[in-house]
Amino acid sequence: MADKTQRFLCIASYEKGQDFLRQCAEVGVKPTLLTVEKLHDADWPLDAIEELATVPAGLTREQLVNTVCWMARGRRFDRIIALDEFDLESAAQLREHMRIPGMGTTATAFYRDKLAMRTGARDAGFLVPEFTPVLNYDDLRAYMARVPAPWLLKPRAEASALGIRKVHEPEQLWRMLDELGDRQSYFLLEQFVPGDIFHVDSIVSEGRVVFSVAHQYGRPPMQVMHEGGVFTTRTVDRQSRDWQELTALNGALAPALGMESGVTHGEYIRAHADGRYYFLEIAARVGGAFISDLVNVATGVNLWREWAKLEVANVRGERYTAPEPFASYAGSVLCLATTAEPDTSGFHAPEIVVRMKRHHHAGLIVRSEDPARVRELLDQYSAIFAERFLAQMPPPEKPTA
Repeated sequence: MADKTQRFLCIASYEKGQDFLRQCAEVGVKPTLLTVEKLHDADWPLDAIEELATVPAGLTREQLVNTVCWMARGRRFDRIIALDEFDLESAAQLREHMRIPGMGTTATAFYRDKLAMRTGARDAGFLVPEFTPVLNYDDLRAYMARVPAPWLLKPRAEASALGIRKVHEPEQLWRMLDELGDRQSYFLLEQFVPGDIFHVDSIVSEGRVVFSVAHQYGRPPMQVMHEGGVFTTRTVDRQSRDWQELTALNGALAPALGMESGVTHGEYIRAHADGRYYFLEIAARVGGAFISDLVNVATGVNLWREWAKLEVANVRGERYTAPEPFASYAGSVLCLATTAEPDTSGFHAPEIVVRMKRHHHAGLIVRSEDPARVRELLDQYSAIFAERFLAQMPPPEKPTA
């Protein structure tokens, strides 16, 4: 008799997605985890995983395809899931090669390639900071003559603010492009728009956003990445214009870019100059920097588990039922710490619900029914974190696990 067990291949280049793996196992789907060798002994839920397979870092796409197809000789994979953003393209290529349902390379580009997602959003009628691909030099000259500096030279396929450089005048750009050489087409040039940065994290089912929650960063992630400092984010007041407009904008954007089913982490800017909301980027993944924990504290929704439920419902031909969230307010404060195990026991506010445990990081999550109280605590704690814990390091050129 044929084995009818449903199996997911989950790919993770970084340590994350443990709750996704647990949820799959709890409902009878057997996940195989494919990760890099250095993460073999990471904190994976081994009791929930059918097999933990590792590969050397830096495999070519052909080598990865060959590896996974060799694994598939002994078991059938019903879905391929990229747990981290840097695995999205690999998962898409594997799906196409193996003819497994899910987003292929073209659909994935709208949630991975910053040029593709900006083009798609602009063509669908959304406001986007003015941009141009780094391809034709006459187009670049015309762009810089038309769009006032400063500009941002952005990698098309990095996450967060990695690799972004601010450009103040044309000669500076030409020098940067000379340094990049043949890699320059993997970048885009975008107008720098000062403003307040928000993120909206959501669940998409049957081409419709069925859950979302909006948060506002304290300092822009690019500023924290490049200048150092304490990272904060907090739930937006649900009665505010920000909440209403961001919820509507995100609800229209994710489906417009082609997503039928999955989770998204989108970022938007409310420009200081005109007060309008501009699309920055969107990813088909759960947000990093403990944002999934923050969402869980603010709403009771575990995005990792809901994503797994969504994928399981899809493979079983069932209808996904969206969670019923509660409406609290939460905020997180996080920084790179000078000590390996920073001690946050000196913080006693009753609103503290999570003390983050991560090597060389200090972090807290607070919850209140009053958004003003959350903001007050974050302002207070971020100042203390900067004095007591903060370590300053140059921004990494590449993501770190």
